[in-house]
Amino acid sequence: MSKQRTEKTIVDIAEELKLSVSTVSRALNDNPNISARTKDKVKKMARKLGYRPNALAAGLRNNKSKTIGLIVPRISMFFPAAISTIIQNKLQEHGYNLIICQSNDSYEQEVTLVNTLYSARVDGLVVSTTLYTTDFSHFDVFKDNNIPLIFFDRVPKDYNVKVIKGDDYLGGHTATTHLIERGCKDIVHISGPLTSNLYVERVAGYKNALQENKLAFKKARVFYHELTRENAWQTCEKIFAQTPYPDGVFASNDTTAITIMEYCRKINVRVPEDLKVVGYSNDPRTEIVTPPVTSIDQYPAMMGERVVAALMELINTAPSSVPRYSQEIIPIQLIARESSAGTAKTSAKKK
Repeated sequence: MSKQRTEKTIVDIAEELKLSVSTVSRALNDNPNISARTKDKVKKMARKLGYRPNALAAGLRNNKSKTIGLIVPRISMFFPAAISTIIQNKLQEHGYNLIICQSNDSYEQEVTLVNTLYSARVDGLVVSTTLYTTDFSHFDVFKDNNIPLIFFDRVPKDYNVKVIKGDDYLGGHTATTHLIERGCKDIVHISGPLTSNLYVERVAGYKNALQENKLAFKKARVFYHELTRENAWQTCEKIFAQTPYPDGVFASNDTTAITIMEYCRKINVRVPEDLKVVGYSNDPRTEIVTPPVTSIDQYPAMMGERVVAALMELINTAPSSVPRYSQEIIPIQLIARESSAGTAKTSAKKK
C-alpha cells in the first residue's frame, strides 16, 4: 500500500529551522522586518519540504483571493487571445492571478462559468460575452455583492456596468469609406449576428458610409453569420454565383477576409484589381498572406491595459466613491495594405 503524502505546513518549516511560526510566515511573505538571510533560509527549506502556501485559506482570512476571473468566447481567436495575454501580464504586476475561461460562444456555458467563478471567490470578473447573450441577469450576483465587474469588446447595451469597447461604428464607417475612396461602388458586407453589439455598430457604420456617398444600401449585399472560415466560404459561393460581381468586400473579421481572397484565387478574380477587401482586427496573418490584407486595428494591448486599470480602480476604492457604470471607447485605425490598393475597376465578370 502506498504511503499517503502529508502536506507540509509552516509549522514544519519552523521546526526544521528552530524558528517561530510567525517568523517563518513573515519571511515567506517578504516582510521588510525580516532579514534577507532569514528569508533565504526559510524559502530554501520551504522548497526542500515541498511546502505549498494555502491561498484559499489566506483568502478566507482576509476576504481576498487575489484572483480575477476572465471569460472570453474563444481563446483561439486573435483578439481575445491578445487581450487575455495583456490582462494576465498586467494583473501579475499588481499581485493578482488570472483564471481564464472559454464560453465557446455558448450562453449556457457562460452562465455556468459565471456561477463557478463566483463560487471560487474571485475578486473581480472581466467578460467578453457570447454572440448570443441578450439576458445578463446571471451577472447580477457580482453586481449585487459589489464585486468588480467589467465587460469588454462584446458588451451589454442596457445593463449598468463598466464597459470598455472598441469604436465599432467608426470601424465600420472607416472600412467602407476606404473602399469607396478606392473607387468601389458595389460593396458587400459580411457581418456577425446582430445579437452582438459589435456587428450592430459595424453594420450601422457601413450603412451610413454608403448613404453619405450616395450609394444605395442593398440588403442582398449583407450577410449575417458566425465569422468562421466555413461560413465565409459558403457566403462566397452565394456572392459569386451570379454577375455582376461586387467590387469591394468589408469583412467583419480577418478570417473571413482571408477566406474571401482564397476563394477569389479559385475563381480567377484578382485582388485588388477586380475586388478590394478590407478585414477587421489586424490579425498578424493579414501581413503574411498574399496580398497583405487591409484591416481595422482595434488596439488589443490598449484595451487590455485599460481593463486592468479600471479593474484595479474598482478593487481599490469603495463602491460608493467610483463610478461602477461608465463606458470607455478604445480608438480604431485602418491599416492600409495591398488588398485594397489602387483604383477599383468595373465589377468583374464571371470567368
